[in-house]
Amino acid sequence: MGREPGTSLLLVEDDDGIADPLAAILRREGYAVDRHDDGRTALVAAGARRFDLYVLDVGLPGLDGLEVCRRLRAQGESGPILMLTALAEELDAVVGLDAGADDYLAKPVRVAELLARVRALLRRSANRAGATAQDGAALVVDRDARRVLLDGIEVDLTPKEFDLLALLEANRGAVVSRERIMDEVWDENWFGSTKTLDIHISSLRRKLGDPADEPRFIATLRGVGYRFEQP
Repeated sequence: MGREPGTSLLLVEDDDGIADPLAAILRREGYAVDRHDDGRTALVAAGARRFDLYVLDVGLPGLDGLEVCRRLRAQGESGPILMLTALAEELDAVVGLDAGADDYLAKPVRVAELLARVRALLRRSANRAGATAQDGAALVVDRDARRVLLDGIEVDLTPKEFDLLALLEANRGAVVSRERIMDEVWDENWFGSTKTLDIHISSLRRKLGDPADEPRFIATLRGVGYRFEQP
């Protein structure tokens, strides 16, 4: 599979019906899985050793997955974090990404998608570790190839994330309204909440290393929309 030997995952999920199959699947793929069913013991495990990737359920008893994520980041953990959320918990996905998670996956979890996300997060983490930091990061959006390069390193984006970034980059310097984004990236007949846009913006920022409080690429105009900043 091209995987580094001994790749370790911390899986934190209190539902045995979900955790046991996930742990078995990940181990079958060659990952070393340390499974916990509550946030406090997971933090103890994370304090004792470093893991290559963290898979956290949002709805943990006691110390929930969002707080575990925040504490991991506060302790200086830079490894990728994948949050598991209930299908309807869009707000939790947004909060999780803002808390420092790299990606989220809605339940019920599909095996193929889980493995693809895990591989993508580990690959992105390895690329970051091997890259040399540069001032004025160069971001290239190749619409024909549907590829995005950051400092020469390809960024793994979902189709919607790519379409969203491509729309903003094509209108660089101009504000693109939330309504226009929903019309062009999602569906001209969309209605209701635009919370899915917030989720995708948070995920996109995380993948580009673009914090909302000090954006290099995507600036927020509250209540209006977003603007691509790179000159």
